[in-house]
Amino acid sequence: MRNHLNLKKEVSFYIIMLFSLIGILSSCSPEYIPNMVNTPVFSNKGEFQATVATGTSNFDAQLGYAITDNIAVIANGSYADQTNDTTDEFHKHLIIEGGLGYYRQISSSARIEVFGGYGFGEIQTLEDNGAFGLDKVDVNFNRYFIQPGIGAATDFFDGSFATRLAMVQMKPGKAQSLNESWNLFIEPVITAKVGYKYVKAVIQIGYSFPTNDNLDYDNQSLIFNLGLNINIGRDYF
Repeated sequence: MRNHLNLKKEVSFYIIMLFSLIGILSSCSPEYIPNMVNTPVFSNKGEFQATVATGTSNFDAQLGYAITDNIAVIANGSYADQTNDTTDEFHKHLIIEGGLGYYRQISSSARIEVFGGYGFGEIQTLEDNGAFGLDKVDVNFNRYFIQPGIGAATDFFDGSFATRLAMVQMKPGKAQSLNESWNLFIEPVITAKVGYKYVKAVIQIGYSFPTNDNLDYDNQSLIFNLGLNINIGRDYF
């Protein structure tokens, strides 16, 4: 009889441990969603650009200003509030970043540029884990990046290819199951701006590759955005 009771206790213990493990493995994790890459392709001192876009990163705003004929600054903001229509699950993020860069005009239309900078923000995720209820994760986000690129600028078309190397930190707030970590992402993008001089439609498509195959958070691979670009101060020939 006593052995039978001990067996039942052991079985109950292992069942509890199993469900606890399932709960840990299915626990909520934040998601790294790369924002739109700022590729201004500047031509000259005094040129100012502003872009608004929407896409996989939800909403992006970008600014850029050429301080001299070779030095420029950029600023980016990204905001997302993606809520599931049928559940309470959501992903939210707010990211702000700035950078300093060098650009050079190598022909009448061809340009090269490289920017480096830092961004910070917050990421929140809420997931429904069934019997375990709703899990919310709130993490602080930091990112250092360097971004070389090459492109062309004309009256009707601007095009560029750039690769952002982003060192991303996820620093847990209330996320008990997430360890603080730094991970490198390689993010090549192609950007096209079509219009006439001061106003152009923008499309950007790219991919985000984590160099670590064992991330302890989710990441979105596709980069795709559509928007509008305003350009003031470019010298046209």
